Amino acid sequence: MKKIVVHVREDGHERVEEVLEGLHYTVSLVQNVYQITIYTPDENLDELIEKIQSVLDLRYNENMIEVSAPEFVISSLLKRAEKKAEEKEEKTPVEKLVDQVKGYGELDLEKLALTSIAGLVALSGLLLDNQTIIIGAMLLSPIMGPIYGFSVYAALGDIQNATRCLGVLAALLLGVFILSAVASFLINLVIPLTMTEEIATRLVLNPIYSLMAVFLGFAAALAFSRGTTEVIAGVAIAAAIIPPTVVAGLVLVLQPMSLIVSGVLVAGQIVGLIAGALVAVVLMKIEPRAPQDKAAARRYRIGSIVTTVILFTLLLWITALM
Repeated sequence: MKKIVVHVREDGHERVEEVLEGLHYTVSLVQNVYQITIYTPDENLDELIEKIQSVLDLRYNENMIEVSAPEFVISSLLKRAEKKAEEKEEKTPVEKLVDQVKGYGELDLEKLALTSIAGLVALSGLLLDNQTIIIGAMLLSPIMGPIYGFSVYAALGDIQNATRCLGVLAALLLGVFILSAVASFLINLVIPLTMTEEIATRLVLNPIYSLMAVFLGFAAALAFSRGTTEVIAGVAIAAAIIPPTVVAGLVLVLQPMSLIVSGVLVAGQIVGLIAGALVAVVLMKIEPRAPQDKAAARRYRIGSIVTTVILFTLLLWITALM
């Protein structure tokens, strides 16, 4: 159940009330601004917001839409409305999705620290041939955010923020790669390192890894859009990409000839995860509300999908050749 409060100027409240015809709502007047309060089932929220926004002139400072979630509401009318809404598919409002991802295009010390620590823990697990330690490292990595952020911004046609998310992802993974290489070099000076089974298994190219990454990207993006925390949804993403990136830094020191194989594997995982996330946002029908923005967003979305498909196909072809 959601509570919507529409703040609207006196000259616009009638248009808002027209789109609310058939719904139960209350109206109050506070200092020449009307406050219209509506309670609605979650399944109806996105559709109702779109109707209200189509008649509300948000260029005026007084006009705004406020959405909140009350702990509970006791009402026979709303109970009947919820029963009717059960047949509808719940859709997360685009405003909520944008709010979720707004910080993922910014690189900060916290993201770098968490990803670096995750990389070092994964490196320890790889060198000790301990799968439990490797999995434990995944709980620390904030890799899911930039990938999900890119897919949402690409669907909305916001190329600037989408590119920033890719930049943050590249910076985090580059940091893991460099840190793993430096740590491996220093450790190898004191204790000669050897290729463990956990390292060797991540130097085998197989198209199934890339296909698995597509499914992981899809599932994680879908779960994240439904409110699953980044730690939970991001474990699958981190498990697919952090260990191979650490291995790439490791083999740079121990076995440079395998660096190309490791690089292809990492690239395949990245492109696969992005492809899966893009499929998820397309199926969720994420797009701008404004009609004039939808056409541009559609072009950017198609361009992102085509580019990803080309890269994914190319990487699969290289994997098959190698």
